Amino acid sequence: MNKFILFSLLLLSITAFSQIKKQSKTEAYTTKNKSVVVFTSADSTTFRLSKTNSDLKFVEMKQPLETQVCIFVNPDKKFQTFLGIGGAITDASAEVFAKLSLEKQTEFINAYYSKDKGIGYSLIRTNMSSCDFSSDMYDYVTEGDKSLNSFNIEHDKKFKIPLIKKAMETIGKNANLYISPWSPPAFMKDNNSKLEGGKLLPEYHQSWANYYVKYINALQKEGIPVWGLTIQNEPMAKQRWESCIFSAEEERDFLKNYLGPTLTKAGLGDKKITIWDHNRDLISQRVCTILSDKKASKYVWGIGFHWYENWSGGEMMYDNVGKVNAMFPSKNLLFTEGCVEKFDANKYQLWKNGERYGKSMINDFNNGTVGWTDWNILLDQNGGPNHVGNFCFAPIHGDLSTGELTYTPSYYFIAHFSKFINKGAKRISSIASRSQLLTTSFQNPDGKVVTVVMNQSNNKITYNLCVGTSATEITILPHAIQTLVY
Repeated sequence: MNKFILFSLLLLSITAFSQIKKQSKTEAYTTKNKSVVVFTSADSTTFRLSKTNSDLKFVEMKQPLETQVCIFVNPDKKFQTFLGIGGAITDASAEVFAKLSLEKQTEFINAYYSKDKGIGYSLIRTNMSSCDFSSDMYDYVTEGDKSLNSFNIEHDKKFKIPLIKKAMETIGKNANLYISPWSPPAFMKDNNSKLEGGKLLPEYHQSWANYYVKYINALQKEGIPVWGLTIQNEPMAKQRWESCIFSAEEERDFLKNYLGPTLTKAGLGDKKITIWDHNRDLISQRVCTILSDKKASKYVWGIGFHWYENWSGGEMMYDNVGKVNAMFPSKNLLFTEGCVEKFDANKYQLWKNGERYGKSMINDFNNGTVGWTDWNILLDQNGGPNHVGNFCFAPIHGDLSTGELTYTPSYYFIAHFSKFINKGAKRISSIASRSQLLTTSFQNPDGKVVTVVMNQSNNKITYNLCVGTSATEITILPHAIQTLVY
């Protein structure tokens, strides 16, 4: 009997080892019998996510010459797991959408949220009570209602909730929605206003924490699952629109003493909490202050950031994201907002607006970011509606005078990532040999590799896509972005 058991165990061990060996062989990437499909969008051309090559073959290339331009991809070096890409469904976006024809509404939903017909958005951010991109200023409770007995989301049911539902139905199981507040109700703040910053009064800390629970439960009652939340949009910005100031210490203490425990007690402890939700410039101080506190850190899923730090004309602080990632590798990095400001209808097709997206997305992903969320998914022909006149660009604009949709370069730049990189993909090593080219790469769960290459120069460049000792030659036009699938 014992011999039989030993023999059985030996047989099982051999079988298991064979399966592991087989799996490791399957997982190892090879360029053998692989071809490269190239999709291109380029300035001063008609190329917009256009298939420009479909059967490029890899050939032997052991040592490139010093004069050759190369993109080196190493699928064996893996980094963060990809969550998704998306945009914010604000009141403004939902109001414009509701005024489109049914035909244009269908086109719009497919353009963003269908992986086959569109570009495969899966992340949704939405505002909890009003923000600048709302036609009016509103709350979900009546003035002075500290107990929140009057709480209701009837305001959202007119425009925002119907659009969120359509988006999530189209996305399917990969949809992740998170909420962000711009300001507590005026009566909870020291300036008695939702505008111009101000701070949450200490006596309303618990009431404000309860507010998040009320909103999440209200959305979920409407059939909208909530994946996560950020604590406060831009907590260091005193804006002429809805805003609220939290120092790093104040955000830390509100999280660990009120919001975290309140969500857990309400059975919402699985919701992903993201801190900061502001620019890259001050990100390290905020993150170190909060995550160095174990009681606060245990509630934190990730760190959110925006791209508006170059308001003084300086450089974008991409490296700050990577430095934070190195300090706290167990926490996730999520780009939560970015848009091109100062709307001008004459600049709908300004190519550099799209290039700003491409440059930011490549750098952010290379610095460890798991997901990337644009700002408004849709605005009207005036860059609104916006109740304080803070008009901006969106990737798609709906002209309510003609009923037509305008797709800007930003839409196509985002598409070069969102359409091809799938949830669960792993970022892999991707390095350019020339500064004119930017690149990032991911390996999808099905094993296919997606490499994005962006040409920042005025010149056409021929480069070698090198994987191991194999390479294929590709040409990229001036000011173009390419997605290579192989």
